[in-house]
Amino acid sequence: MEKLRIVFMGTPDFAVGILDTIYQNNYEIVGVITAPDKPAGRGQKVSTSAVKEYAVSKNLRLLQPTNLKAEDFLAELKSLDANLQVVVAFRMLPEVVWKMPKLGTFNLHASLLPQYRGAAPINWAIINGETKTGVTTFFIDDKIDTGAMILSKETSIGANESAGELHDRLMQLGSETVIETLQLIEKGEATTTIQTENPAIKTAYKLNKDNCKIDWSQSGTAIFNLIRGLSPYPAAWTYIKDGENEWNVKIYAASFEEKVHIDAVGKVSTTKKEIFITTKDGVLKVTSLQFPGKKRMLAHELLNGITFSENAIAL
Repeated sequence: MEKLRIVFMGTPDFAVGILDTIYQNNYEIVGVITAPDKPAGRGQKVSTSAVKEYAVSKNLRLLQPTNLKAEDFLAELKSLDANLQVVVAFRMLPEVVWKMPKLGTFNLHASLLPQYRGAAPINWAIINGETKTGVTTFFIDDKIDTGAMILSKETSIGANESAGELHDRLMQLGSETVIETLQLIEKGEATTTIQTENPAIKTAYKLNKDNCKIDWSQSGTAIFNLIRGLSPYPAAWTYIKDGENEWNVKIYAASFEEKVHIDAVGKVSTTKKEIFITTKDGVLKVTSLQFPGKKRMLAHELLNGITFSENAIAL
C-alpha cells in the first residue's frame, strides 16, 4: 500500500466540495493549484477562486500559475514530490504536467463518460432532457475528457431539477467517487476501461450568450429544459418587447403546461401576480426572472413595478 502525496487542481465551488472531502479523509495534500486572481464585475475588483479561498483557510500550499508550461512553475510542482494529481474543473493540462506523478493524474468529470465531454456537462444533460447522469473518474490523456475510466456512478435527474440542484448532488456523489478512486489507487487495485467512440456521443459545449438565448420556435418542453438547465447560472435569456420598450430578461424558473391555443408564439400575458408566455404547444408560466438593472425577482414582485400591454412579446 503506497501512501499518497496529492496535488489537487481545481477552480470553482464544485472543486471545493471534492477538495474538502479529500482533506476531511486525512489524505496528505502537498499542494493546491488554482487559477490566478483576476478582476471581475463592474468595479473590476480582484476576485479569487473558490478553491484558493478554501486552500488559504486550511493553510495548504497554493500555486496560481498563469502558464502551466513555465519552467519556474514546473520546477515548483516537481519539488512538491507528489505521487498523484487529482483534477476537478480545471483547465487542460500539458503532458509535462499530467505525466509528472508516478501514479498518474486523474480527473473527476460530472457526466457518465463518454457522454458530455466538455465544459458544461451538468447544464447540457438537463438542457437535452436527460433523465440520468452521473460522475466519472478517469486518468488524463492528451485530449479533453477521453482518458481511461476508473469509476462511474449514476444518478437520476428530477423532472423539475435545476442545474444548481443537480450540481450540489453531483458534488456529493463526486466526493464519494473520488475517495473510492483514491482507495483503489492507494492499494494498487485501480482498473480502467477505455472509452469507446460512437456517433451518439453528445458534447457539453461551453456556454455562451448565443446558446443561452431562448428560441421561441422550440417546443415548450425544450424551452423549460433550457431554463432549468441554465439556472441559477448563467441563466436563460430572451428579449421582451412592449411598444417602445425592449428589455433583455433572464428567466430563472418556470413551469410548462402543454395546451392548444390560438395566440402568437411569444405572447406575454399577466394576471396581478403571474406572468405567462405562449409557446407553439402550450404556455410557460414564469416564476422567477430578472430585468436589466434590477435584482432577481419573483413574478409577483416584478409586476408591482411593471405593467405589460396586450402587445408585449418575447423574441
